[in-house]
Amino acid sequence: MRGDGGWAPNPARLLGLRYQAAEQSGRPYGRSFLASAVERGGRMNVGTAHSEVNPNTRVMNSRGIWLSYVLAIGLLHVVLLSIPFVSVPVVWTLTNLIHNLGMYIFLHTVKGTPFETPDQGKARLLTHWEQMDYGVQFTASRKFLTITPIVLYFLTSFYTKYDQIHFILNTVSLMSVLIPKLPQLHGVRIFGINKY
Repeated sequence: MRGDGGWAPNPARLLGLRYQAAEQSGRPYGRSFLASAVERGGRMNVGTAHSEVNPNTRVMNSRGIWLSYVLAIGLLHVVLLSIPFVSVPVVWTLTNLIHNLGMYIFLHTVKGTPFETPDQGKARLLTHWEQMDYGVQFTASRKFLTITPIVLYFLTSFYTKYDQIHFILNTVSLMSVLIPKLPQLHGVRIFGINKY
């Protein structure tokens, strides 16, 4: 009962009924955010601020980023296919080369973060690949970013019918993005290139 004599629902009772209905329906994620927050002890993360010291460490774990990445590769390929007088094998090779060049630049060359981080400048000397998942090797994001150029390489090799020139270009391109991903090369600067 409200103070003015009207009826007000009991929130705890409503959440309990909602939780029971979700369990009876068999839906594993049938609970609302509020119900799950009440079960956690009433703690809700209010606001839009993130709790990461360096957002670069978790960006590839964001919802939908893998799908967006694959769709961007597909869009690049469709745009290249729309160029007149360019053959399909050349388009596949260009898709592979542009993808691997972009991956090499953004993951293995550019250092630091675009954010103000309170990490005393630790991320300033690390590439995005070295910052990702706090440097932990063989995470799902790292595996995805390693497998993607390999799959693209196989598709490119197939559609270029293993032509020697295309095959050499695509193999060199693949090696240029796979070798820097090796755990043995984490933080290593060969010949001092990209040291500072």
